[in-house]
Amino acid sequence: MAQENHMNGIVRAVCTSPAKGTEKRPVSQGIFIKNFGIKDDAHAGKWHRQVSILSYDKVEEFNARGAQVVDGDFGENLLVEGVDFKNLPVGTIIRSGTVVLRMTQIGKECHQGCAIRNRVGDCIMPREGVFAEVLEEGIIRPGDEITAELPDPERPFTAAVITLSDKGAKGEREDKSGPTAVKMLEEAGYEVVETMIIPDEPALLKAQLMRLADQRQVDLILTSGGTGFSLRDQTPEATMAVADRNAPGIAEYIRMRSAQITDRAMLSRGVSVIRKGTLIINLPGSPKAVHESLEFILHALDHGLRILRGSVSDCARQ
Repeated sequence: MAQENHMNGIVRAVCTSPAKGTEKRPVSQGIFIKNFGIKDDAHAGKWHRQVSILSYDKVEEFNARGAQVVDGDFGENLLVEGVDFKNLPVGTIIRSGTVVLRMTQIGKECHQGCAIRNRVGDCIMPREGVFAEVLEEGIIRPGDEITAELPDPERPFTAAVITLSDKGAKGEREDKSGPTAVKMLEEAGYEVVETMIIPDEPALLKAQLMRLADQRQVDLILTSGGTGFSLRDQTPEATMAVADRNAPGIAEYIRMRSAQITDRAMLSRGVSVIRKGTLIINLPGSPKAVHESLEFILHALDHGLRILRGSVSDCARQ
């Protein structure tokens, strides 16, 4: 069954808290500040999880199993009846009065020591909650109508850039590869939502790739570094470990074109894969190689990303 473009609901509660990791408590209204969050709430700030939202129906199901949670116990800012936010895509626009929010993440990592889990024995926020940023300000009160609109299929692609570098993660080496990738992506019209430098630790890379693909649902993840022959170079193995499908042509094309510049291109072990709706591409570690690689492939990625997003059908070459 086709998904409706608009879903309507009712705000059952607006909640805030003075500290992260604690239960929130109902308030008479929430003052939403653009690019910040809710006034006097601990989660407000210049980041992508400014507002947390939970479906009232999920809390009711939880209470039907014998729990006795009340509004705000799961750390939600907005408790909304009639909309199953978990099954909406990142990028969904949420409107209530003059307030406009944009969904930025679905679910989150569970902190075993959080006050919510310790008190009620479970926390559905990591499984059922979503997060949003404030695009337009205003006031939301309990009883207000709220509307969720599916994102524009022609919206800009989102991307994340991960640099793998032991020295870079320690602050002992300036990262130039990541900024090179970010600049080229932005010039090509991408919205780069996250960048990071992490050490060459496969478990850490896998966790970040899964988070960015599953929770943030970015269209494209670029990694830089960790594709060589060193024992610490484990980027391809970590990438393949989280892949649902292989997309070898991209990495093969980068090597083929790079070999026209240097025969050492054959020593690059980078891979390109798909996890859910996200394309993940390993790039070499040097700024020069990152620039060259993206020049080779950026123009052709658009069609593949549109297919993954579902905004265009696959087709044979014309």
